[in-house]
Amino acid sequence: MTDGLVLSPGSGQSLGSMGMTLKVGAEQSKTWSVFENTIAPGFDVGAHFHHHAEELFYVLDGELDLLAFQPRTISEGPWQSWESESGARVVRGGPGSLMYVPAGCPHAFSNPGTTPTRMLFVVTPAGHEHYLRELGELLSRPGPPDQAAVIDLRARYDIQQLSPIGLG
Repeated sequence: MTDGLVLSPGSGQSLGSMGMTLKVGAEQSKTWSVFENTIAPGFDVGAHFHHHAEELFYVLDGELDLLAFQPRTISEGPWQSWESESGARVVRGGPGSLMYVPAGCPHAFSNPGTTPTRMLFVVTPAGHEHYLRELGELLSRPGPPDQAAVIDLRARYDIQQLSPIGLG
């Protein structure tokens, strides 16, 4: 029998400059990883999809623009203007909003506001923290994100990039 894990508020393992705290990862679970994330104003994760991973995002504080659908067309412009064949559009979600993303579904989030947003982030399978550590290292470099390096990193972790990542 294995013991569980109880964490007090604010505890967990910081993943560096990205404002992410690992709560449960591959070290504890073979199934999923859980993070608390603070998203800076203007941050845009960039539209992307995973061939195998499923994700769940739950907004705790603040607002996020949320996309979780196959767009009619993937345009060069911002993903915030994309629309699905059925008419689905990007939603602005506040506290209590949830976004579930099945494998293969294009998705993105960004913080359009002037204050940080907090969210709970769950991904399966476990181990997403390895990707997030490497991404944090890339994004902590001076200047705008190196999009080619981000695309290469994401490809190594089953992530297909559809639009650029942005720091605001």
